[in-house]
Amino acid sequence: MWTEKQRGLRVSQEELLCKNACGYYGNPAWKGFCSKCWRERSRPPGSQRQDTRPSSDGVPPTFSKFEEKKNIEKGRRINTVRRLFWGSSSPPKAQETSESHAKILKAYESLEPGDFTGFLKILRSPSSQRLQSRCTAFLNTMEAYHDLPIQKQSDLVQDFYQSFAEYFRSFPEAQVTQIMEHVEKLIMTRLHKWVFCHDSCDDEQKDLALQRRIRSLNWVTPQMLSVPFPDEKTPVSGDPFLPAITAIIEMDAKRAPQDKLACVSKCSQHIFEALSTSNNEPANADDFLTSLVYVVLKANPPRLHSNMQYMIRFGLPHSLMAGESGYYFTNLSCAVAFIEKLDGAALNLSAEEFDGYMRGQRAPSALTKRQQLAGNTQKLLEELQGRQQRLHQDVDALNTQLQKWVQVVNSQLDEATSQFDKVQKAITAQAEASQVVSSSAQEGSQLRVDQQQPNGDSEAAEETLC
Repeated sequence: MWTEKQRGLRVSQEELLCKNACGYYGNPAWKGFCSKCWRERSRPPGSQRQDTRPSSDGVPPTFSKFEEKKNIEKGRRINTVRRLFWGSSSPPKAQETSESHAKILKAYESLEPGDFTGFLKILRSPSSQRLQSRCTAFLNTMEAYHDLPIQKQSDLVQDFYQSFAEYFRSFPEAQVTQIMEHVEKLIMTRLHKWVFCHDSCDDEQKDLALQRRIRSLNWVTPQMLSVPFPDEKTPVSGDPFLPAITAIIEMDAKRAPQDKLACVSKCSQHIFEALSTSNNEPANADDFLTSLVYVVLKANPPRLHSNMQYMIRFGLPHSLMAGESGYYFTNLSCAVAFIEKLDGAALNLSAEEFDGYMRGQRAPSALTKRQQLAGNTQKLLEELQGRQQRLHQDVDALNTQLQKWVQVVNSQLDEATSQFDKVQKAITAQAEASQVVSSSAQEGSQLRVDQQQPNGDSEAAEETLC
């Protein structure tokens, strides 16, 4: 599948499809087959669908009575599972009327896409009591028998999806898909704690091995994978694939398979956005796959193997076999398979160079440039710190000078105020003296007038007598 080209990893569209030529996407976890073909091939020849379910076969009569009792109890438990999942030989219950059936179908027809809350309201309504009872019985039984092997639990869940979808066989396929997505979210949100990373499988050990493998490849650069990174002249703020790295890390926090698959789709969409801004050419499938490998190496998502197996075992088959989400998940599986088998030839390195990188004896040129850039940044930071210290010193000196100037101004103001008071007192004294002189002059003139007045009166009297 992998070939050495100038643009890095290359995989054709045909190589992503099922080996059985059914038209669906294959997966390395299914040996290149889709989930449907893989399940068919995994069954023993001539077996029916029921063969994948728990069986109550006995043990040879030569075993001890304890073994016989143990197997009788085991058969009783499995018969209970069969009775709840696939019905029993007892007389069937009364079927619902066609009127009530039509009423239920009409309620589900009005359901908006993605309205999980509305789906729960319809499921809890009295008219949907039969469907709700089936979901409740299935959940309770799966929780009670959560120690069954993980593959049998996967078969039981897939059988439940198929039987539940039969109730809506008169609906268009797109509408049935929407309803089943709600059913999957309802069922698997409840069963997540019981079936995720189950004790009957080695998912936890494979998670640790994959994490160690990715951690040992932290030296791989985008240039080695031929990832179209922005040119040095192109201004970028941080890693353009950071949103994709964040999205793939968030996958572990989700519980429903479709929510985990949505994180894979979101990661892939962010990769295409980063490629469109980093490269003048349109993004192609080869660039996408190499970029996805780079994102997985940088993110090192927690429990990546367990999350992928969880989606494979308990997700809706159509989500992984076809459509945009199926394409993204298939590429993620290819990226993980490539990382697990990564060698020097895939990176255009010799065996000695690859071993040197793995042992930490060599460092990529990109890392050397990064270290030089970090050193230059450190020197610039130290220079800025020195400038800041000198600036603080200049500010302190300016504050000191300002305080001295304020003191001088205050002293000059006090002196001017005292001088003003003295001048004001002198002016007041001069005004008072002038007022005294003026009043004395007025009194002297009045006295002269008074002295001249009697002489005038006597002359007038003499003229009168004559």
